[in-house]
Amino acid sequence: MNNENKPAIENLQHKIPQEAFDWYDEYAHGLIDRRTFLTRLSGLAIAGLTMSVLTSSLLPNYAKAEQVSFNDPDIKATYQKFPSPKGHGEGQGYLVTPTNIEGKAPVVLVIHENRGLNPYVKDVARRLAQAGFIALAPDALFPLGGYPGNDDEGRSMQRSMDRAKIEQDFIAAADFLKNHELGNGKLGAVGFCFGGYIVNMLAATIGDSLNAGVPYYGTPALKELRKNIKAPLQIQLAELDKRVNASWPEYEEDLKSIDAEYTMHMYKGANHGFHNDSTSRYDEKAAELSWQRTLDFFNKHLSA
Repeated sequence: MNNENKPAIENLQHKIPQEAFDWYDEYAHGLIDRRTFLTRLSGLAIAGLTMSVLTSSLLPNYAKAEQVSFNDPDIKATYQKFPSPKGHGEGQGYLVTPTNIEGKAPVVLVIHENRGLNPYVKDVARRLAQAGFIALAPDALFPLGGYPGNDDEGRSMQRSMDRAKIEQDFIAAADFLKNHELGNGKLGAVGFCFGGYIVNMLAATIGDSLNAGVPYYGTPALKELRKNIKAPLQIQLAELDKRVNASWPEYEEDLKSIDAEYTMHMYKGANHGFHNDSTSRYDEKAAELSWQRTLDFFNKHLSA
């Protein structure tokens, strides 16, 4: 994250009351509309925090999120189409490869939130490539023209699509990436929010074709599918994320019942979306610790 932005964001995190973060979570997941969200914010009487400051802090500013430039000499970023016969026929993703690959490299599918392939998720793919992985970040909105550059519009577009076909597109992307000519045959997946759900769904759907999964604050797959989980999972949860955390006890029971290999990390004081460094929900300590754990997990399970 751009160091110039850190002090301002950290100061705002201490000033913004928790209910504002909770309302943003409801808004971002379609539980309330934008008008209701803004009306609630306007009712907060907080010294020094105007509506302009609140909205600019809670809503994404993707200029803050770039950690690895697309011009970085250590990576090469392109767009790659892949077949998806059970989904929308064809998908497209942002493919990022290290420029210094020697032999074969492990591959990681990067799965966005509920609004398409935004700049933050593309940056996550670049971070993985810089760390030595081949990363593919598909865009669920590709059949409708791709991420529109606006989260509200992207959210509406994704909500309008056939969810079953979207899931099939990600299954197709996983298959395409696992068989990439530069890959070593080991597939990992990391996803955020909706993407966390997709990681859980892949683990429950494609069996041992997935070699490691890291769902960030994602809900589990359908209960009847969970018995099929084979891949080791590293589950990242935020302490203040009541909505997603409510699904964890039952999910853990199911994982234990099949003797699944899993670890759950709960990040104290963190909100849903704590890894996303484009809003004030970003928690630098939790984000950096969780990301190092993610890289270590992939290195452990995806090495040839």
